[in-house]
Amino acid sequence: QVRLVESGGGLVQPGGSLRLSCTAAGIIVSMSDMGWYRQAPGRQREMVALITNSGDTDYASSVKGRFTISKEKNRNILYLQMDSLKPEDTAIYYCRENFRGSWGQGIQVTVSS
Repeated sequence: QVRLVESGGGLVQPGGSLRLSCTAAGIIVSMSDMGWYRQAPGRQREMVALITNSGDTDYASSVKGRFTISKEKNRNILYLQMDSLKPEDTAIYYCRENFRGSWGQGIQVTVSS
């Protein structure tokens, strides 16, 4: 059974940084295709960043150059480093294991002064 638990969200001022973590059980993160997604109020869930089992990455155009997706092999964790945050980045962020389609419960990120 796959279990994904996000952490690291919260309230941050515009221009600030946060690092989200997704701790996994039941899969090996380093060998999995995974991603971060987000859903803002009144909007559909959208892809933010993807990373394949071989480490290739892809980003939504709205976050390219500001967000970085990575894996920590020894601790089985997926990260999303978010820099230069904007109010429009406010959303619930979810991690996902893309082969089985397993989702975490989501974590709130709010960017506001």
